[in-house]
Amino acid sequence: MTPPVAAREHTVESFTREFLRELNFGRGVDLDRASANDKYMALARTVRHYLMTGWLETLRNQYRDQAKVVAYLSAEFLLGRQLDNNLLTSNLEGIARESLDQLGISLDDLREVEIEPGLGNGGLGRLAACFIDSLATLDVPCIGYGIRYEYGIFKQAFVDGHQVEKPDTWLALGSPWEFPHPENAVTVGFGGHVEDVTDEDGVKRRDWVPASVVNGVPYNYMVPGYGTNRVNTLRLWSARAPKAFNLQVFNEGGYEEAVKNQTFAENISKVLYPEDSTPQGKELRLQQQYFFVACSIADFLCNVLPQDFDLHRLPDRITWQLNDTHPVIAVPELMRQLVDLRGWTWEDAWGVTQKVFAYTCHTLLPEALEVWPVDLLGKLLPRHLEIIYRINELFLEELRDTYPGDELKVRHMSIIAEHPVRAVRMAHLATVAGFKVNGVAALHSELLRDKVLSDFAQLWPEKFTNVTNGVTPRRFVRIANPSMSGLVTEAIGDGWIKDLSQLSRLEPLAEDAEFRRRFRDIKAANKVEFARVLKERDGIEIAGDAMVDAMVKRLHEYKRQTLKLLHIVSLYQRIGSGALPLESVTPRTFVFGAKAAPGYALAKQIIALINAVGSTINADASLEGRLKVAFPANYNVTLAEKLIPAADLSEQISLAGKEASGTGNMKFALNGALTIGTDDGANVEIRELVGDENFFLFGMSEPEVADLEASGYSPEAVYASDPDLKAAIDLISSGAFSGGDRTLHEPVIAALLGEDRFMALADFRSYVDAQDRVEAYYGDFEAWSRSAILNVARSGFFSSDRSMVDYMDRIWGAKPVKQNF
Repeated sequence: MTPPVAAREHTVESFTREFLRELNFGRGVDLDRASANDKYMALARTVRHYLMTGWLETLRNQYRDQAKVVAYLSAEFLLGRQLDNNLLTSNLEGIARESLDQLGISLDDLREVEIEPGLGNGGLGRLAACFIDSLATLDVPCIGYGIRYEYGIFKQAFVDGHQVEKPDTWLALGSPWEFPHPENAVTVGFGGHVEDVTDEDGVKRRDWVPASVVNGVPYNYMVPGYGTNRVNTLRLWSARAPKAFNLQVFNEGGYEEAVKNQTFAENISKVLYPEDSTPQGKELRLQQQYFFVACSIADFLCNVLPQDFDLHRLPDRITWQLNDTHPVIAVPELMRQLVDLRGWTWEDAWGVTQKVFAYTCHTLLPEALEVWPVDLLGKLLPRHLEIIYRINELFLEELRDTYPGDELKVRHMSIIAEHPVRAVRMAHLATVAGFKVNGVAALHSELLRDKVLSDFAQLWPEKFTNVTNGVTPRRFVRIANPSMSGLVTEAIGDGWIKDLSQLSRLEPLAEDAEFRRRFRDIKAANKVEFARVLKERDGIEIAGDAMVDAMVKRLHEYKRQTLKLLHIVSLYQRIGSGALPLESVTPRTFVFGAKAAPGYALAKQIIALINAVGSTINADASLEGRLKVAFPANYNVTLAEKLIPAADLSEQISLAGKEASGTGNMKFALNGALTIGTDDGANVEIRELVGDENFFLFGMSEPEVADLEASGYSPEAVYASDPDLKAAIDLISSGAFSGGDRTLHEPVIAALLGEDRFMALADFRSYVDAQDRVEAYYGDFEAWSRSAILNVARSGFFSSDRSMVDYMDRIWGAKPVKQNF
């Protein structure tokens, strides 16, 4: 593949000169005295220089051409380490490695110095990062907008097996990839009151007088495309106080009071998803959401568009994509900008607003659809609440005309909920205002249309569409799995890196015994590498040749980590009782990776139980070499890039009808892991593409789940009827994993037997039977290798490049714009 023009002009000698110049004049040290961080920072800034030509030219061309832009509004961007991706896109890895080798420096050592930005919680943030990567690769103009969290998501640690949250100090040593622009700060207001004013033309309007203001300082990150000269921008906002320090108060001894404004402002961008079980936490979350969308809309209208741009043409220039409900407050903010600040009529402003917002819903769980109490919204954003009331008033008039006499439907669809407290339903607001609403997998979109937002889909069927998620093959195959990537490229060329559908050309090679052997050897080497990383990173020792059975995702009851745990406990109990001969058990390492939200007590108790079971099993000498439980703390993108290439089995076991899509399932399949899963989210499409014989399906379908819920589900009856399940639960209840303490893990058992909201017990028998099929199939290494290769060959659909093409075709109407220079 032809590299970008900028990279073709450079040599090892020029790279070395740039690196040493940056080390000397950028870091102020010479090579002999430089620390590892000095060398990493100099390397990163050198690579950055090579990308900047494309970035600056992209910005110039975009301002000149005024092509339509996708503005991706997301509270999370889980980027991962940047060095490897930027070396790949700039085509500099070989040059950098040779240059550093000549200086006696290891590129691989410097890679390990980089600290991953913790700017996301999981799939939502990683998806946003994949999407902006793909848009740059496809030459589509895009700006990603989010928050530059000072500490991001918390750093997870385990103390006696229990999760402890620590600050993630990812900025402690500086970030070489960002460009701060305090001169372009945007002012954002909070609180205060709204009053009637008459402008100089005699026109009355509403004027918001905030009680306090903060500044949003933009930090720009380059988003380079692969195999193209385009470099798009990710703009993250950091909150600062306009008047951060009061010298007079400080001199009078009021040291804390002197920096009160600074503390208030900086709290807004301090931490991703602050704990919101308190009123203060809820208010801070809403402050965060409004802060970054207000900055982003003002930035685009005032700084990105030409000063003479006619905003009536705004739909021709931008689509604001709302990544879940977090940025939906952007809707009333744009209305405020147009009506209050620019004097537009309501009708004109609403007409434009309805053409520039599109909404992606990422959940089927009602509790995950944000609802903001009107008391809080009115206190923090009084003018926005007025605008929302007006939007809702006009919407309800439309509903009453459409459904005369059906006041129940009107109430059900209202943007304002009346019970249990009066509140704004953000998903309803997004659906009313947006010109498109999409789900993120075929089943999810169907359920979104037929159940979650069914009344809206009946009213506006043309608004609803599906775009199945995808992942970037650059990071999660080419960078994460270089050995497999090399094998694939040797077999079919390197075009697959930009066109993942080309992986289908591997399919005949699944029948080639030599190719299968080489594929197995690569998987075995990846396991050895993962074992090395776990030992160095976490002090966890695992066998380098056991099956790697991975379940990595945020800890939530609907993900059903408890079902995986019950399988492990059942295996342990059956081996201990003699019901299952130890020699018949395939050596297996169970790998968990999960964080629980700080206020989610039951999720944290599940983590403690997983660690307790793991400690017991790992300490049992009789199981050495057979069963191992590994739960490394603080699972992140960096560790994922080591685990995913090593995994044999991908656990995607949510209750059917609860997972929106999943993207981890795609990453594992693309790296040759077989999936054990329910017909849920994108599992449905994975199974259809890779074939039933290469997928371990279990559990109830979504209609069967609905029928069981309707008929009355009794987890206690399931427990009593299945001896293996009963034995596993009884073993936990006996205190076998808690030093004899029967109460320690009782909350988890009580949740399972009392309600079992996500029916882990109902699917237990089907799941265990499917695991027995896994055991049998894994024993046939030729058949397993064939299935693993077919998973890779048939998963090209799950590229985020394809997702972006679907968004362009079905939603945005944006076009690629080639960068030729």
